[in-house]
Amino acid sequence: MRRLTWLIVLAVTTLTASAWAGDPEPPGDDWHAAFLKQQAELDALRAAFEKEQKERQERLAAQVKVSGFVQVDWIVHNQSSQDDINGSTGAPLNQDRFELRRGHVRLDAEKGMVLGALEIDANTVSGPQVRPIEAQVSLRWPEKEDPRVPSVLVSAGLLRIPFGYEVQELDWVRPFLERANMMQALFPGEFDLGVRFMMKYRFLRWGMGVMNGSPIGSKEFPDLDPTATKEVVGRVGVDFDIVPGVRFQAGVSADSGTGFHPGTPASKPQLIWQDQNGDGLVEPNEIVAVGGAPATPSQLFHRFAVGGDARIIVRVAPLGDLTFRGEAVSALNLDRGYEYADPIGAGHDLRETGWSGAAVQEVTRWAMIGARYDVYNPNADATQQQALNLVPVDRAYSTLALMAMVRDGWQRLMIEYDINRNPLGIGANGSPTTLGTNALTLRAQLVF
Repeated sequence: MRRLTWLIVLAVTTLTASAWAGDPEPPGDDWHAAFLKQQAELDALRAAFEKEQKERQERLAAQVKVSGFVQVDWIVHNQSSQDDINGSTGAPLNQDRFELRRGHVRLDAEKGMVLGALEIDANTVSGPQVRPIEAQVSLRWPEKEDPRVPSVLVSAGLLRIPFGYEVQELDWVRPFLERANMMQALFPGEFDLGVRFMMKYRFLRWGMGVMNGSPIGSKEFPDLDPTATKEVVGRVGVDFDIVPGVRFQAGVSADSGTGFHPGTPASKPQLIWQDQNGDGLVEPNEIVAVGGAPATPSQLFHRFAVGGDARIIVRVAPLGDLTFRGEAVSALNLDRGYEYADPIGAGHDLRETGWSGAAVQEVTRWAMIGARYDVYNPNADATQQQALNLVPVDRAYSTLALMAMVRDGWQRLMIEYDINRNPLGIGANGSPTTLGTNALTLRAQLVF
């Protein structure tokens, strides 16, 4: 811009000087040629300036990217659905409904080695809700990826937890509707606040995070942290071709942190009336004295998890990729999504175990089918008193998911039948039993 202004000023000055040079004769051919030359230079400079401005605008537009996806579910049938409400929470028990499962809008920006991202989630799972799902500022090195040197990315903010494979898998890429039970229980919401270091070099993948330890889907203190001690979580993995057409991906993960057991305030002595005969009159034998209790302090407890995951992707011509995937986790006091693990309240450590296995086959570029079975036990040492004996009790959740879809790129129309079993039922004899909550769901997905 300065060059263009300077040249215009120079041209005007030259023309003015020529006009007042004292030559009474009208300008000749030399003057006219000089004027045309300067005019051509001005036009060339203007064109160059406009080109540079356009390229700069295009570069700026390329540095800010808008993307997102929408997933709309029709829960055709759920065995646990009832036309009623939950008496304690007031929430409807009907599950046969249309639902906005996820609606995400994401902004990605970059300038040199600095990256930023903000992703917003809107859903109607428990009523209309809008919340941040990811927000991060990152520093990468090198600025342009070079296979000869390690690629490093350091991020801070609301980040995806670097544990296992399925927790880090994108929602619009995952072939099944939801993650396995064990991942929903141990890492609910998949995102937590903290800092994360990731490295990629040839076939090696490494990630480590220092985080609050209260993921956004946690039943207790979501997005907050009641303790000063942070959670350390990470994964080391590999990704390479065994032979042409066969790809292998695997990793081991670990998590170590501190859980929180809230204390109780002091209570005063009180009298309680229990109308045992239902006559509405206070009688001496219906009054019970309850003594006061001193306050109890809050306490901390240790929790951890170790896990392993593997995937084998085989190219099956002419259909497409056949993928086998498996994951297993062993944890202690880490459940934050299904049955919040509080070993101090329970009086003993809670040992959690889980595993999943799946097979997915592409049927040309237009369709895909798959099946996954997963089991999660929130208390592998659970027992129940029967007469004078303590007997083991199966507390496991399990799901067999059968999936099929038609697709065009990442645009999908999916159907999935989930055979769900959980230990929340009560048998005729009063003992725990599995509760069937099978569900048939249709999902439409749009990615933009």
